[in-house]
Amino acid sequence: MTAARELIIEPSNGRKADACVILLHGLGADGHDFEPLIPALALPDSLAVRFVLPHAPQLPVTVNGGMTMSAWYDILEMNLGRRVDVEQLRASAERVHGLVDDQIADGIDSRRIVIAGFSQGGAVAYEAALSCARPLAGLLALSTYFATADSIDLVEVNRRLPIEVHHGSADPVVPESLGREGAEKVESLGYPVNYRSYEMGHSLCPEQARDIAAWLTTTLQ
Repeated sequence: MTAARELIIEPSNGRKADACVILLHGLGADGHDFEPLIPALALPDSLAVRFVLPHAPQLPVTVNGGMTMSAWYDILEMNLGRRVDVEQLRASAERVHGLVDDQIADGIDSRRIVIAGFSQGGAVAYEAALSCARPLAGLLALSTYFATADSIDLVEVNRRLPIEVHHGSADPVVPESLGREGAEKVESLGYPVNYRSYEMGHSLCPEQARDIAAWLTTTLQ
């Protein structure tokens, strides 16, 4: 039997979803990695949000000695913001576009869909959201970098997309300088960006969860 390619969590209040967050995990994880975050957000009952948490494919990763693991794309060298397999990254972004279309087919307005991602998943989220032909609600970039900043094909329909960027000040995996660099790049392109830094490593923290919940509530209300 083929494993499900997405973990789907319906609204806890029993209502039919009228909004969606597509959340991409980091390298070596899977969709279940952020499953505990959903109840921790404690979103208000006024929202009916479906969370779609896709599982990345199994790929050999160059910087990990060619070991096969859950990955959205190959990382070619440790300078994360520079050399990645852009073709694989864009294929993952196209998969996200397909997930957006699936939600639209299920009756959710694309303008109530948020694309989010952590670390490697965040790099895909940048590409997927800013190149999406459907108007979206927002982009949430967590502990990540804008890998395709110099080559992305931006679409006009999302040129005012709200972007929320979070990063840990002590991140040993993706340095905060890369997170700030990505935020500054999209801001220079005219996007409305809010940047938040937290005293943490390559992870999430309770304060950040509260901020995510507040941002989603404002974005999707």
